[in-house]
Amino acid sequence: MEHTNTPPNFIKTVIAEDLQSGKVKKVVTRFPPEPNGYLHIGHAKAIWINFELAKEFGGSTNLRFDDTNPAKEDVEYVKSIEEDVKWLGYEWTGKYFASDYFDTMYEKAELLIQKGLAYVDDQSADQIREMRGTLTEPGKNSPYRERTIEENLDLFRRMRAGEFGNGERVLRAKIDMSSPNINLRDPVIYRIAHLEHHNTGDKWCIYPMYTFAHPLEDAIEHVTHSLCSIEFEDQRPFYDWVIRECEVEAEPHQYEFGRLNLAQTLTSKRKLKQLVDEKIVDGWDDPRMPTISGLRRRGYTPEGIRAFVYETGISKSQGVVDLQTLDHFVREDLKLRVPRTMGILRPLKVVITNYPEGQIEMLDAENNTENEEMGIRQIPFSREIYIEQDDFMENPPNKYFRLFPGNEVRLKHAYFIKCNDVIKDEEGNVTEIHCTYDVETKSGSGFTGRKVKGTIHWVEASQAVPAEFRLYEPLITAEEADEELTDENEETAEKTFLDYLNPKSLEVVHGFVEPGLKDSKGYDRYQFFRHGYFSADPKYTMPGDPVFNLVVSMKSSFKLPKA
Repeated sequence: MEHTNTPPNFIKTVIAEDLQSGKVKKVVTRFPPEPNGYLHIGHAKAIWINFELAKEFGGSTNLRFDDTNPAKEDVEYVKSIEEDVKWLGYEWTGKYFASDYFDTMYEKAELLIQKGLAYVDDQSADQIREMRGTLTEPGKNSPYRERTIEENLDLFRRMRAGEFGNGERVLRAKIDMSSPNINLRDPVIYRIAHLEHHNTGDKWCIYPMYTFAHPLEDAIEHVTHSLCSIEFEDQRPFYDWVIRECEVEAEPHQYEFGRLNLAQTLTSKRKLKQLVDEKIVDGWDDPRMPTISGLRRRGYTPEGIRAFVYETGISKSQGVVDLQTLDHFVREDLKLRVPRTMGILRPLKVVITNYPEGQIEMLDAENNTENEEMGIRQIPFSREIYIEQDDFMENPPNKYFRLFPGNEVRLKHAYFIKCNDVIKDEEGNVTEIHCTYDVETKSGSGFTGRKVKGTIHWVEASQAVPAEFRLYEPLITAEEADEELTDENEETAEKTFLDYLNPKSLEVVHGFVEPGLKDSKGYDRYQFFRHGYFSADPKYTMPGDPVFNLVVSMKSSFKLPKA
């Protein structure tokens, strides 16, 4: 069952106290993605936190695009983000762009200059970085730090007018170059970028830095609780400095939560974009990608993702969650609401030699044994069927209960069959097996004469629908890659993330499904007996020619933690 609120957490406590004390009249949150890539599973947690907490307290949530860097942004990303948020089940109160506020941000930058709290620096990015200092050594003042207010205003206005080239000058906040928090050592708040913006065109050639723009956006929108992931914790003092010194009407406060990290899962937009650009994957929505669009195309459900995020909770901690945890909640969501049918991924023909030739018999099959309301369907049965290659062994090991010479098994929804003969090609490969069936053993007939230990699935050969099955494993092969390939370690690591790509992340096989699945449409989901949950691929499924993505396998070693 899906939860209708968030679990107990420190942010919920803060909001409740703010409302009770009168500090906050109405809760306003925001989800503020940068439109420089597609959203991934980590963003799903941020979306859930912002929208669910606001809803829980009768508040509102804005969707705001932090589009302060035209070099990396695109309208394609804006549209994909809107689609993903809606698919996850959320509607925003207002849709805004950081670029809507560029005029106000420019005015606040001039205000800081007039207060002696910002200056134009002519140093290069490398020089600024060198003089910034380290965690153990203070920074050094820029030689341009003591420019007069008048000179800074003149230079900043000339920057806006387009007199200077990219990188020639920046505007920096004037705070404290010896601060133990490096983020307060005169951070850059404006840079020159002669680039066309997707929203403002060529109006601007200077753009605010994200860390300067973000608190102003929150204040302009009267956001009460600015919720972000833990890596922004060290930025909070600068966030507060901007709110205080820019003399804004509203005073939002920033709170940080632990981000969602999945084992063997890339969530760096830069790395994901590299996979797309180098055509290693089939676009941003490749079902192997951890993007929300990739998860959607693969067949994951928003309900399953929301239940998963709820289970991971809201805290300051930064743990790594096993992939099986996500699969568990998707599996739990699907098991009562998708039909259970039969698909053969690697076919082996079976001829039932004592079944009448040319006869087609219709058999009853439950659509979901755990949900009787889904009713029954009829499936054809005849002399020739397909079974899985793995369901037959000529020389089986002990405790192998499926089909082998002389053994009898039950066909799901049908009869007992017994293997009598094996047909092979010139190279010794099994191409066909011959069996006999017992007419008295029809499923549902109440037959109790004898029992068999094995039940296998099948599809009738003459009406079977050819289908493609796409089977997935994680894109990354080793869990140790999670630590070795962080952005922080990448410069010194001997390997890149490409060295950890799993060559078996996609396996394509061709088999058959029941005739009732012939006209499957994109996102139609089924449980294929013993294989797992599959979803019709919306990109490659054509009328009469289905392509199925493996969503999750049937079983998992995942166990819910004890309460």
